[in-house]
Amino acid sequence: MRMRNKPWAQDYLQDLPQVHFDPSAFKGRWKEKTDYACITLEIGSGKGDYARSMAILQPDVLWIAIERDKNVSAVAQKKIQAQNIPNLHWIVGDAEHLEDWFDHAEVNTIHLNFSDPWPKKGHTKRRLTSELFIERMLRIGNGDLAIKFKTDNVSLFEYTLPVLSQYPFHLIEFSVDYRREGHPEDAITEYEQRFMDLNQVIYRAVWRRIHVES
Repeated sequence: MRMRNKPWAQDYLQDLPQVHFDPSAFKGRWKEKTDYACITLEIGSGKGDYARSMAILQPDVLWIAIERDKNVSAVAQKKIQAQNIPNLHWIVGDAEHLEDWFDHAEVNTIHLNFSDPWPKKGHTKRRLTSELFIERMLRIGNGDLAIKFKTDNVSLFEYTLPVLSQYPFHLIEFSVDYRREGHPEDAITEYEQRFMDLNQVIYRAVWRRIHVES
């Protein structure tokens, strides 16, 4: 369900130094401008609970959350601004512009959490695990790029596995009931907790790029 328009969202977000509507000036210079050696993206960050929690857990990593909806982004920033999280930046924009924002081999890790499954056949190219998006991720990812994918949607999971198998990745983690065991290194958001409370399984897979020279 689309969030209701918030007239204050645009002005509020534009006043925040770690929020970017057009971060193309950072392209190729994220590590230089922010002084972090490792860049992790979360694409489709929603209300920001995951990126916020993980940035706190990993203070030496630059976390960049990407969310195209300005209204959702504004709600997320209300939470984020209540804490001091210097290693969390936020992009308000569509992930189709990844290559405008990041240079070749600039990104270390990409998280895709509970992405929209776009179930209709005609919407396949909109999925974040479609060939179109995976190829963009490969171009901005470094030689050891990791893609970490988590979903409650079995159809999206079954779609994603063969897509990634076409590309130079090793499947290094695979689970059809990820939260059956504890994973303190991976934050649980309120959104994910709702699935767990309903005893709905969480599917997860992690791929590591077959090493290539950057």
